[in-house]
Amino acid sequence: MIRVFPRKTQFSPIDDLAFYDEPPLYPVPDLPIVVSVVFTWDIERGKQLALAWNTKDIGGPAFGNPGGEFEPGRFIKRGVTITSRGCPKNCPWCFVPKREGKLRELKIKSGHIVNDNNLLACSQGHIEKVFEMLANQKKGIEFKGGIDIDYLEPWHVEMMKKIKVAEIWVACDSKAGLNRLDKAVDLLADFSINKKRCYVLIGHGDETITEAESRCKAVYAKGFLPFAQLFRDETDKNYSKEWRNLARKWSRPAIYRSTTSTTGAGRDEQ
Repeated sequence: MIRVFPRKTQFSPIDDLAFYDEPPLYPVPDLPIVVSVVFTWDIERGKQLALAWNTKDIGGPAFGNPGGEFEPGRFIKRGVTITSRGCPKNCPWCFVPKREGKLRELKIKSGHIVNDNNLLACSQGHIEKVFEMLANQKKGIEFKGGIDIDYLEPWHVEMMKKIKVAEIWVACDSKAGLNRLDKAVDLLADFSINKKRCYVLIGHGDETITEAESRCKAVYAKGFLPFAQLFRDETDKNYSKEWRNLARKWSRPAIYRSTTSTTGAGRDEQ
C-alpha cells in the first residue's frame, strides 16, 4: 500500500511507497492509499492529505487507534520492532493506556530498536523471547521505548549484559521520579553514561523553568544523559522561547556536556 504521513520523524519509513506531502507530479503505483497520523496536532494536516490523495482511509494513534499486530516497515522504519502494546500504569501525562489498553503481548518480530511502551511489564517468558531475538541482531540494541524502573530487576540487567547494548532509555517525568532513578543508578552501574539515556518530561502541570532545569541537572549528575521533552497535549501547547531553549539545551548532550559538570555522572566500564 501507499502510506502518507503529515510529517517525517526519525522513525518514519523510507521507501518508494512512503510519502510526506501531496501527490507528486510523477505517476505513483495503483495501490490502496492510507494516511497515518501519529500526533493529534497533525490531524487537520492528515485530513488535507487524505483529500489530496483522494482516500477515505485515514487513521493512526492520533485517532485513538489501539494498534494490532506489528508489521515491520509498514508505518515505522525497518529495524524498529514493537513486541507489546499498552501499559498497566495510568500516568497523568500519558495517552498510551487510553489508546492501547492495559497490556498486550504481540508476536515478536525481528529488530534492533525496541519501541514497546512498557516491555518490562510483560511476562518473563515474553521478555526472555525478546532477548533471544535481540541476541541475534547485528546492530547495537536500543531500548527506545524505555525501560520502566519500577519493573527493572537484576535478571533483566543480566540479560542486557549478554547482548550488544547501544542505548538503554529510562524516564524521569516528575520530581518524584528522581528518587526512583536511584534504583536504575545501582542496577545499571556497569553501563557507561554514553549508553544510559533518560527521557525527562518538562512543562507538565505547574512546573517552573527553574524546577525543570534542576531536574535535568539531577538526572545528569546521577549518570544518565537527559533528553528533555516538552509536554504536549491534544492542542499542542505553546511554549515561550525560554522553555523551547531549555528543551533544546537538555535534549542535546553536546550542548549540556560542554557546560555542565560531570561530577557523579557514571562509570565507563561497558
